Order: sequence, then C-alpha cells, then structure tokens
Amino acid sequence: MMKKAILVLLTLTISLSTIHAQEVIPASGGNASGSSGTVSYTVGQMVYSTNSGINGSIAEGVQQPFEISEVIGIKEAKINNPEISVFPNPTNDFLILKIDVSTPLNIRFLYYQIYDINGKLLESKKLADYETTISTANLVSGIYFLKITDENKEIKTFKIVKNH
Repeated sequence: MMKKAILVLLTLTISLSTIHAQEVIPASGGNASGSSGTVSYTVGQMVYSTNSGINGSIAEGVQQPFEISEVIGIKEAKINNPEISVFPNPTNDFLILKIDVSTPLNIRFLYYQIYDINGKLLESKKLADYETTISTANLVSGIYFLKITDENKEIKTFKIVKNH
C-alpha cells in the first residue's frame, strides 16, 4: 500500500513538472473604466508578446479577454422586406433612421429602441415621421443595438457602432 502511494505521488510530481502554463504571480491587477471604454491590467507580468498570422493574432499573457456571444434568435415580422436604413454607421453624435414611404408599415405604430451590448434598454421612442434623427451624443463609445418595432413585433435590428 505504501509503495502504491509513493508511486502515485512520484508519477504525479513528474507529470506536474512537465505541464507548462502561464507562469506569473501578479503583484496586483484589476479593471479600469472611463468614458472611452474599459481595460483590464496585471501588475507584475514580465513578458508579453503578440504573434500574428493570416487569420488574426494571439497575445500571450495573463490578461486575456474572453468573450461569449450567443444570438438566440431574431424573429422578423412577415413583411415584404421593408426598406429601413440607418446612417451614418459608425456614428458620432446622431443617427438618421429612414423608412421608405412605400413600405406597408404604418408609421403611427412604429417605435425605435436603443439597447447597450448587455441588452439594457437605454431609450424607447415612437417614430413621428419616415425620417427621424436620433441623438447619440449622450452614449459612450461602444456597440449598441437599434431595434425597430411595429407595436410589439420586431421589424428590424441594427448593430450600431458609436465613436467618440
């Protein structure tokens, strides 16, 4: 029994000594955020390198962003491709939401909603005309979603990029 325990301990020690992973004992670290975005940092990381290839790049180090995005589904109303456009995108201070006047949509029932990247509703307003100017001056730089609805039916969703 003792020989088995020593053999398992010795095998485990040899196995663990051959495993190579990120080796750092950081002195400190954290997240900092401001009006331009968020950054994660580690204090005490001595080496950092980036390797690039034809499909992108990968950075070695402790602080690696890990992002999971899952689109469960976007159901659109059964309307014959309504002509709805949003510009400029990327935007700085405003967006123009334009709906073709020949669309079968009734402007009296249309709303727009702005969501942040986490799905939080930031603004919801009824459309007054086929061309609407939407202020984005109060939004920080980032990615937003502009959803157009007809009463409670989702018509179209746009991904909006807000610059400084």
